[in-house]
Amino acid sequence: MSRPVFTAHTPDTAPAAARPTMAGVHRRLGHLPTAVALMAESPELLKGFLTASATFESTDLDPVAREVVVLTVATRNECHVCVAMHTATLTSADAAPELVAALRAGTELPDPRLEALRRFTLAVLDHRGAVPDDELRAFLDAGFRPRHALDVVLGVGTYTISTFANRLIDAPLDPPLAAYAWRPAA
Repeated sequence: MSRPVFTAHTPDTAPAAARPTMAGVHRRLGHLPTAVALMAESPELLKGFLTASATFESTDLDPVAREVVVLTVATRNECHVCVAMHTATLTSADAAPELVAALRAGTELPDPRLEALRRFTLAVLDHRGAVPDDELRAFLDAGFRPRHALDVVLGVGTYTISTFANRLIDAPLDPPLAAYAWRPAA
């Protein structure tokens, strides 16, 4: 259940500045996710996250690599909505089930290059960007370029916004994502 202080807005009840953003999400997805309806309380947060997300999607990281970054941040920050949503994304992209399971569990990935990306993402989080030289070198040695390190920072920032907001508003899992429900390890 959502915290009573946050309202799941409709296009009629949302602040005027959030309405165009909500309409765009509805057009793109065919429905309005509850998390978006709740985030609409702050039109700037909603627009900022969606703009940052679209920018992250245009980086030089391939789609699976971007999902590795997102799911690493989402599991670290324990955002069940983000984990479910991005599990669905990877599943619909026919990602290897072993990869998806490892990302959800926060364990070593079966692909060494993607594991280097996961470890680098954790290093960015753990060191607040001041990644030690040996960890940056391991990332670059796995075939990534310096620009990819900055792309990871963009992904971390983008999905920190989303995961923190979803946790604050206690965003529920919408029914289409129920099959991908996730709970953090105890």
